[in-house]
Amino acid sequence: MDLLEYQAKALFSEMGIPVLPSQRIDYPKDLKRLKIPYPVVLKSQVHTGERSSLGGIKFVENTIDAVAAAQTIFNLPIKDEYPVVLLAEAKYNAAQELYLAIVLDPIVRRPLLLGSKQGGIEAETTIKSIQKVVVNQEFSPFYARRLMVKIGMEGKLIESVSHIVEKMYQLFLEKDLDLIEINPLGISPRGEIMALDGKVSVNDYALGRHPDLVSIVGKNISNNYEIKQKEVKEIDDSSLLGIGNINGDSNERIIPDYRLKFTELQGNIAIVCNGEGLTMATVDLVVQAQGKPANFLNIKLGDYLEVKDSLRSQMFAALDLVSKKENVKVVLINFIGIVETSDELITIVYEYLNKLNSIDQKKIKFVLRLLGGRISKARERLSELPVEVIENLEDAVSKAVSLSK
Repeated sequence: MDLLEYQAKALFSEMGIPVLPSQRIDYPKDLKRLKIPYPVVLKSQVHTGERSSLGGIKFVENTIDAVAAAQTIFNLPIKDEYPVVLLAEAKYNAAQELYLAIVLDPIVRRPLLLGSKQGGIEAETTIKSIQKVVVNQEFSPFYARRLMVKIGMEGKLIESVSHIVEKMYQLFLEKDLDLIEINPLGISPRGEIMALDGKVSVNDYALGRHPDLVSIVGKNISNNYEIKQKEVKEIDDSSLLGIGNINGDSNERIIPDYRLKFTELQGNIAIVCNGEGLTMATVDLVVQAQGKPANFLNIKLGDYLEVKDSLRSQMFAALDLVSKKENVKVVLINFIGIVETSDELITIVYEYLNKLNSIDQKKIKFVLRLLGGRISKARERLSELPVEVIENLEDAVSKAVSLSK
């Protein structure tokens, strides 16, 4: 899972790596309440590179220019990805720019420190001059200083930049990262250092150990909240299906004790998963495949007895919630579970889509990815309904993105 620049810089700040004063911009009008003095730089917050050369970074001197620039950037795709937010940041005059990174080397299975005196947007120059130091024993400041000597740092900069590398390594270990990168690390004429851009890639399989990182990603959007059982009634009242009476003819509905964690974005693919790590990994894969998530929702499940009693209520509420937004074209359901859970899920999806058909809600397509269940049974049961049943996650994501176009 790749973090956006402003999310990476939030981690930098917590670790003591210096970053510039900045402000998140959700809409161009937010610049009328900008707390940073001009001039400022506006940066498109996307996961791809080459923002500067493609027009995603603009320097502005006043509010009028800033609002106009923000409108342009919000409507500018960077390699087919539109920004959901922008970052407004103070301008910094750097006399020198460095490249620093730490990656996990898959061959030697050890962290690798990378550095170059040629940082910034000239990627080819940076690659040619890059120096490497393998951390083959317990980390110590020696490794950071060795990198400084190899890239040609001198005097007090050896100590100050080494200190940044040490903090990067600490963050790398604490958050189970695959990559941490500062490009560039700016050095002012007075020798002050500043992380001017940052990239952080988190190991997807480690997300379960880091709910704080999942929370950071949630702050990428403007509407992030948990729906508790007392709020499910409100969902039912505005339901596509009118499912407020799903337990029979009685007007009384029994709601199990659960929470649906729901987050809204601005795309057209809704995502429903069971588990925070799985949810965020799925969102990340959709973005990488050039898809645009409309929202995502995590269903928290307990043991099988709990699942049997509550899964139907949760799934009806969850599918209804993510589907009723006008912009949603596709719903991607990604579940990992035991056979019994998957069989129950197949039945629930069958019932839900049958109801959708009965009220002529055919504009929404569904993709169901099952792992740990009976995929052939799902395909047979759902063959007459508007749903693609796929076992491989990458294939499911690709199909959802294709259907959303």
